[in-house]
Amino acid sequence: MAYEEREDSIPEDIVDTTHTLWKSYSSKRELWAQNAQEDAEFRLGRQWTAEQQRVLLERGQAPLVVNRIHPAVEAAKALLTSGKPQFRVSPREDSDNKVAQIFNSLLEYMWYISDGTQALRNVIDDYYTMGLGAMMIYIDPLKDFGRGEVCFHDVDPLDVYIDPNARQRQGDDAENIIVSRMFTKEQAMKMYPQYESAIKNAESDLHTDRPTTQRVDDKGIIFPEDTATKTDMNFGENSEYIRGYERYYKVWVKRFHVKNNIDGVEEVFSEEEFTEYIARPAVKINGQPITDAEKAQGMITQIEQQIEQATQQAEMEDMDPPEMPKIEELLYSDLIEEGLIETVSVPVQRVKMCVIMGDKYLYSRILPTEHYPIVLFMNIHTRTPYPVSDVRMVKDMQEYINKTRSLIIAHATTSTNTKILIPSGSVDMQDFEQRWAQPGVAIEVDMDSGAPQPVQPTPLPNTLYQNEQVAKTDIDHALGLYELMQGNAEAAPQTYKATVSLDEFGQRKIKSKLQDIESSLVRMAKVAIPLMQQLYQAEKIIRITNPNNSLTEVAINKKIYDDKTGEISVMNDISRGSFDVVVVTGSTLPTNRYAQLEMYMDAYKNGIIDKQEVLKKTEVFDMEGVLERTGSVEQLTSQLNQAQETIKKLQGDMQTREREVYHAKQRAELEKFKSGLDKTSTQSKMSGKLFEKRLDDALGQVKSEVRRTNVAQEKK
Repeated sequence: MAYEEREDSIPEDIVDTTHTLWKSYSSKRELWAQNAQEDAEFRLGRQWTAEQQRVLLERGQAPLVVNRIHPAVEAAKALLTSGKPQFRVSPREDSDNKVAQIFNSLLEYMWYISDGTQALRNVIDDYYTMGLGAMMIYIDPLKDFGRGEVCFHDVDPLDVYIDPNARQRQGDDAENIIVSRMFTKEQAMKMYPQYESAIKNAESDLHTDRPTTQRVDDKGIIFPEDTATKTDMNFGENSEYIRGYERYYKVWVKRFHVKNNIDGVEEVFSEEEFTEYIARPAVKINGQPITDAEKAQGMITQIEQQIEQATQQAEMEDMDPPEMPKIEELLYSDLIEEGLIETVSVPVQRVKMCVIMGDKYLYSRILPTEHYPIVLFMNIHTRTPYPVSDVRMVKDMQEYINKTRSLIIAHATTSTNTKILIPSGSVDMQDFEQRWAQPGVAIEVDMDSGAPQPVQPTPLPNTLYQNEQVAKTDIDHALGLYELMQGNAEAAPQTYKATVSLDEFGQRKIKSKLQDIESSLVRMAKVAIPLMQQLYQAEKIIRITNPNNSLTEVAINKKIYDDKTGEISVMNDISRGSFDVVVVTGSTLPTNRYAQLEMYMDAYKNGIIDKQEVLKKTEVFDMEGVLERTGSVEQLTSQLNQAQETIKKLQGDMQTREREVYHAKQRAELEKFKSGLDKTSTQSKMSGKLFEKRLDDALGQVKSEVRRTNVAQEKK
């Protein structure tokens, strides 16, 4: 699908209409453009007119410029672009959550390839000095080796012509927005090489509507109006100047919302895409509709193989051949008639772009967005397309400072040259003038005529100096940038807490400006996402360089083949879904990194966040490397802890075993002792019985001897 719709036919009177609109818009904004240009010049030092300089020089005063506006604007740019805006894309359906994360990376990628920080700095500069900044989101078809990229760049506000009846900040209600500027024909042909013939034959134009001012300077500063188209700048046939026009306006186009009840897929098509959609082939197998062509072909092939096998089996077994399944070929339009695919036609608003060079029409395209790709950054909104700049609000105070300083310098210069009143005839004037400034000189004076009298200069009132300081303070207050915020350490309070509080309060007006800028950044993202959805339909890998110089790769529309089913699916398909976008508030403002890191460290210590979240808040460390190394250390530590636990367990088991062995040894010894004791007891018992027997025997012998003795005695 092409990334944008093209109209090859030339619309009637498109060229004349565009010329008429541009002339009308140009005349309506003439006063604003004049003031905006003067504000831009005033900011850079062109703060005196030629007539004012002439009058001052006649008075003996130098046209000094003490520029308080330029450093204030530079400080504002530094504050508002200290960080890169953090886009947060959220899906309108939960199923698109992963794709939303992909868009976060794509928006960061767009910011990188477009040099977004520098473009934003330029826009904020225009925002402060001219009241209006502008950014253009577009598709560059030549980038990425002809595959195209979604990019953006800043646009000169004086090249942007807005419908004067518009009332909204972003110009959403504008009938037309025209971007117009002068080119040489060589420049135009390099931009549109396919239209070289038309550009060569286009009518040349030496008219420029760049405003000029009466402000002058002696610093050699050059502005666009100083290099505006001149007749003496033509160098040959192709060096003629030509005015280019990009006209944007909103049209109603028909879109078709399609819901495939067979696959459950919902899509939105243009009229051309819908015509191609309803002509797609589909099949019914035994009455079952299949809209996936690859799936249908796979099923048909599988059925044919099954039939062939069944037929062979039937022939071998002398059976009837199997019944053939009913395969019906049809179109998506037939499925729509049957109600299997639901379609709803709805009118939607889209932006149409027409490109014209001189009096030649080049092409028209309908962009896939309802928002103008010219994103406006309006400062002080007047409910018109002509906002007021901050410089405009402080010009009078700056002029007062310049006049006061010129007066002070002139007074100091004249005060150093002492004036003397000399009575007529009292001195030789020629001799007096030669010798007056010499030290220790004696001058002859006729005292009768009177002595020379020095005239003391009238001192300037102190209120003059005070008023100058008040004017400086008023400028700071008007711009919301105090001396402390501009790096003046002398303006800081004595305590750190008071300094932080003053800095916080001082940023309130800057944060009010930030709301304007963040709103426009959100609009940029809302325009970029549909452009990405149409452009990035092929497989693509984007690489993003992190602050620590590491790379992050994100694959979109990556095709994945399923070996089991044979189906091809798409991973990270960004072409579908609807999304909302916000910018993290204050992401572009400077932050106290040390205070923020301390806060995150406290959260980490309390277990609220992990190490990775802490490392995200610093650009000092190699987050990926640190996480990898800490992961390895943690793994080794875990392994060591496990080993130590194992050792402790083994040691405990060993001690238990030792106790068991000890107790077993004790039991063995006890058993041995018991066994010895029993043996001893048995031996003792046996010895006792033997002793008793021996004792009985001995006693018997004694008794026998006694009886023999008694018998012998009786015989005697």
